[in-house]
Amino acid sequence: MNVEKSQSSNFLRNIILEDLHTGKVKEIYTRFPPEPNGYLHIGHAKSICLNFSLAAEFNGKTNLRFDDTNPLKEDVEYVESIKEDVRWLGFEWDELLFASDYFDEMYERAILLIKKGKAYVCDLSAEEIRKTRGTLTEPGTESPYRNRSVEENLDLFERMKNGEFKDGERVLRAKIDMASPNINMRDPVLYRIAHATHHNTGDKWCIYPMYDYAHPLEDAIEGITHSICTLEFEDHRPLYDWVVEECEMEHVPRQYEFARLNITNTVMSKRRLKVLVDEKVVDGWDDPRMPTISGLRRRGYTPEAIREFCAAIGVARSESVVDHRMLEHFIREDLKLKVSRPMAVIRPLKVVITNYPEGQVEMLEGEKNKENPELGKRQIPFSREIYIEEEDFMEVPPPKYHRLYPGNEVRLMEAYFIKCHDVIKDEEGNIVEIHCTYDPETKSGTGFKGRKVKGTIHWVEASQAIPAEFRLYDTLLLDEEEQEDDEDITFLDHINPNSLEVCQGFVEPSLKDAKPQDKFQFVRQGYFNVDPKYTTKDKLVFNRIVSLKSSYVVKKE
Repeated sequence: MNVEKSQSSNFLRNIILEDLHTGKVKEIYTRFPPEPNGYLHIGHAKSICLNFSLAAEFNGKTNLRFDDTNPLKEDVEYVESIKEDVRWLGFEWDELLFASDYFDEMYERAILLIKKGKAYVCDLSAEEIRKTRGTLTEPGTESPYRNRSVEENLDLFERMKNGEFKDGERVLRAKIDMASPNINMRDPVLYRIAHATHHNTGDKWCIYPMYDYAHPLEDAIEGITHSICTLEFEDHRPLYDWVVEECEMEHVPRQYEFARLNITNTVMSKRRLKVLVDEKVVDGWDDPRMPTISGLRRRGYTPEAIREFCAAIGVARSESVVDHRMLEHFIREDLKLKVSRPMAVIRPLKVVITNYPEGQVEMLEGEKNKENPELGKRQIPFSREIYIEEEDFMEVPPPKYHRLYPGNEVRLMEAYFIKCHDVIKDEEGNIVEIHCTYDPETKSGTGFKGRKVKGTIHWVEASQAIPAEFRLYDTLLLDEEEQEDDEDITFLDHINPNSLEVCQGFVEPSLKDAKPQDKFQFVRQGYFNVDPKYTTKDKLVFNRIVSLKSSYVVKKE
């Protein structure tokens, strides 16, 4: 792809420019390192765009590396979905790598730490380690196993590797400083026991490195120059540097942090997204309400819109929350000239035009997109019976209601003026259809002069209308900001119970050959995407990507 240079500079770009200028690095090497324990979301998209685009701008390289150090949570399903998402966003990695590729070297480096007296095997349980770690104001307490001999630690660590102990029975800890003001430096765990089959290494290992130990080694082994991560890892940077130094790595990478992406009314925690899936609040990881890349893709977002959004929000060191309407703005901008604008009736009400000849169907011609004539024309059938939106008719209208009501006249888009003269109801008093007359002298495009009407409504001819299902989405989270202190289950109390409305309606026959992922702007309705999951040869299902208009105002530079 042709990677667009960022519109404005950012602190990471400035660091890279300085490093190249001073000769600190000769080639930029970045990586995108997801853990394959779930599907990627829009926050990961920001990191993907940042890592790949920065490297590409300076003719560098970017690896896709899976931090697969926890076999209990990881799966090949997630590996494949992440590869698909990165490619769909428009990026191609230089090397596809796995942390598990380096397990042998990580083990040897752990042996080195033990021999240097920088690591020891500890018998404390996870809960005991947590209790002895101390607080932000109080130092931790040294483990009673901290001063084991090198020989004993080597023996125990090898027996851990050989599977002699149960899960949680022993761990390998770094020997740093239990009084450090940085809790991450208080003898962190480097290895834990997990008798689990790994998706990549099978049953070769029953001990697995912790992220804070594995990640810096991976960066060092691969020759990464700029290890870019989110701000919550800032306090982990001293440990990152300690591991690289004490493991005597030849290459010394540097870690840089930027603020993670937070979006209003959006769940951004991968752990909580998994709760939504597991509790069946949503229809899987690719539910169009989810902020996952697969969910956004199924909803109808384009990679171009997401890349433009990520470029516009920029890169900063301070945390902030982005209005979700900003993302919606970019999909509207991307699609407005690309897609055709047919008519669709989502909540249909039948209209019978009583003075139109029975059995007659005439073909009207309309442009596919009035703002982009290059998309060409479309044929629109018109006959005695049509469907309009329920909300475009009221039997007793309020003041300044300019749509259809008894005695009032409106213009049908691309067609004629019609006037309502009768309302047909069922035994329970529900309106089942309305009767109108049309004026044949008011055909659209004929240049007629004379009467004007205040209301214009869309419609679909009944005999050739294609039945369709419409899925209308709202934000998933009721609160503007995700409450970090909520328990993972109680946060479900903040989920919008009306985030999905399903309607049965009709579309123009020009959409009869619509395929999954085809996109349209339905007149007066918004932008829609043909759902790839539930659309069949016998049934069209449309996901509303965004409404037609938004109150969001783009800030001008």
